[in-house]
Amino acid sequence: MANARNGRTAKGKTATSGAGATEVPGAWSSYGKLLQHLRKLAGLSQPRLGDAIGYSVDLVASVEQGRRPAKEAFTIAADRTLKARGVLLVLQDEVDRAKLPKFFRNFALIEAEALSRFSYDPLLVPGLLQTEAYARAVFAGHCPPLDEEIIDQHTEGRLSRQKLLTRAPMAELSFIIAEEALRDPVADMDVMRDQWRHLLQVGTRRNVEVQVMPAASGFHCGKNGAFVVMESKAHQHLGYIESQDIGFVIQDPSEVSAFGMRYGKLRSKALNVVESARLIERMVGET
Repeated sequence: MANARNGRTAKGKTATSGAGATEVPGAWSSYGKLLQHLRKLAGLSQPRLGDAIGYSVDLVASVEQGRRPAKEAFTIAADRTLKARGVLLVLQDEVDRAKLPKFFRNFALIEAEALSRFSYDPLLVPGLLQTEAYARAVFAGHCPPLDEEIIDQHTEGRLSRQKLLTRAPMAELSFIIAEEALRDPVADMDVMRDQWRHLLQVGTRRNVEVQVMPAASGFHCGKNGAFVVMESKAHQHLGYIESQDIGFVIQDPSEVSAFGMRYGKLRSKALNVVESARLIERMVGET
């Protein structure tokens, strides 16, 4: 398991905070230095590399200096042109992870290698299931406001996390989403309709279960907030909670065990997978 102990610590927990870090992520700087080294080995100037891969010289220079992160399409084109045999591609996941809010990166590193991940989300569609437009609307509503470039980066980082849905070997994934979270118009109705359709599509995957906690279901343990229960690559059971740009990775076995019991109760109280899909289908049809 990756070391999650960066930031404030508490009993069995690790906290990291701050959504608006301004320092250049190390992954971007390392990628840039490697790109520059490979370019010079190939005898290409920045303008010639830009022409060869279809990007501006300004973007090539910014990536080499670590000021802007490379997108996957950039990396594929550069790796091919520089005959790097996948060396740049190896770094792409780290580059993408550094696009995420700083407080979330440690958890994202653990999540990417998880064997299983179960979550309850009462307020929003979980990030792993969000469409690009929905994710962008969420980040656009951040307080204090984020620059457009940061919104773009956070959105790209969130979409990159979704590789977990299709990763081999497959991870076992379960999502319980409150009906209120699905109906809350985070964005315009076209965005919401596309989001609901996306949930139906993702829910057909063999390793993914999507359940809806119906509205007016009375009090249940999920009313205390969102949480994640996860089994790491090292077979360690972990929990995660997050609020207001602060995230805690929970390692204490007794606390993680309580999370597991709560998730079991929520799973039994929520609509089953088939009933949940029918509800989402009705929501699509109502709009």
